[in-house]
Amino acid sequence: MQNSSGTSRSCGMRYGRPDMRVDNAEHPQPGSRAIAEENVPNRFELFLLGDGEKKVTEEPDTRVQSASVFTFNKEDHTLGNMLRSRLLQSPHVHFSGYKVPHPLFSKFELRVQTDGSITPRQALLQACKDLVTDLGLLAREFTKEWELRKMVGDTVDGGANGI
Repeated sequence: MQNSSGTSRSCGMRYGRPDMRVDNAEHPQPGSRAIAEENVPNRFELFLLGDGEKKVTEEPDTRVQSASVFTFNKEDHTLGNMLRSRLLQSPHVHFSGYKVPHPLFSKFELRVQTDGSITPRQALLQACKDLVTDLGLLAREFTKEWELRKMVGDTVDGGANGI
């Protein structure tokens, strides 16, 4: 389709509305993919720390006793949910929850409240140690099963199917 200036445009549907986009990538229109991609950070910025940037910072919560908010930079829901669920398994932890302030930034805030017998920092460190142990066990078990599966697969059908 051509508009009044003679340039070619394509019509697409986005969220149920017509979305006019210029075929020429040099002149993207609002709502086009080219403009949306400009706002997305580079992939390496999602996991590499900048100069002077810390991985974890702690800020004590002044409204509640024995509570802190930990900010994890360059991490996402994967670690946040694992830490939250592991912290909740501790009998000394009253509350553990996390939030991601903005979906475009790889950062989450983890709030931990304890019963006072241990600090939130100690609870978090213990949860991290427990997670490392659990993930090591998972890796060993997976490797063992993988090797067994490969041996059984090789003997049964000559290894043609693999898994």
